[in-house]
Amino acid sequence: MNNLNDPPNWNILPNQREPGDEGSRWNYALLVPMLGLAAFRWIWTRECQKEIEREKKEYYKKHSSLQKDLEAKYRDIITENRRTVAHLELELEKERNRTLSYREALVSQSRKLVEERRILEQEQEKLEREKQVLLHSGAAGNLYQSCLAKEEGWQKRANILLKEFEEGLKERQDIYCSLVVPRSQRLEIEKNLLVKAATDPVAMALHVESGLKDIFKHDNYCGNLLNRNKSQNGRLMWLYLRYWELAIELQKFKRAEKAMLGK
Repeated sequence: MNNLNDPPNWNILPNQREPGDEGSRWNYALLVPMLGLAAFRWIWTRECQKEIEREKKEYYKKHSSLQKDLEAKYRDIITENRRTVAHLELELEKERNRTLSYREALVSQSRKLVEERRILEQEQEKLEREKQVLLHSGAAGNLYQSCLAKEEGWQKRANILLKEFEEGLKERQDIYCSLVVPRSQRLEIEKNLLVKAATDPVAMALHVESGLKDIFKHDNYCGNLLNRNKSQNGRLMWLYLRYWELAIELQKFKRAEKAMLGK
């Protein structure tokens, strides 16, 4: 009788193998999962390749966008730098022209002061000769000597005033040459000097106010950065101070002459 639960060749028994059929069923049983694994690997590889392509495209897109942004920023920076350079060149040219103008004005004013100084020295020599003549002319000489002695007091006061202006100008020029002292301090000194020149009778007689304005406008000379000697700053101011000193000497003789003639 046939066993329906065990029909012939249905069950694989280790001891019932036909010749030439050894292991074929086992190979077939292993082939299915291998094919499944190969199919899974192919699908996985294909998806990975697609993902890689998408990432590459995204990367190239971002890279291209970033490159365009950088190029745009670079062009903007270049344009801005060119504008800045053009502006600085224009300002430099203005400063150069302004410096040349100041230099020409300073040279012109210096020549003017030198010429006035020469004229004052000539007048002083002339007055000195007249003084010597008067000193040897008896009573007139005594009178002139008396008037001259009185005017020496005026000269002393005028020289003290001139010394005050000198100290003020030295302080003003030192602040002008300083890199740290506020500009407001210099302006305050200039204001005080101008007020004194406009109110003091001696300063008014010497026309100090106009000279001060000229100094404040044109005297921009400074010593070297390590300079600590205030007397080494300024050029035009020293010409004016010497000019005022000679003017005081001349005024003394003129005042004495005027006093003597008035008597």
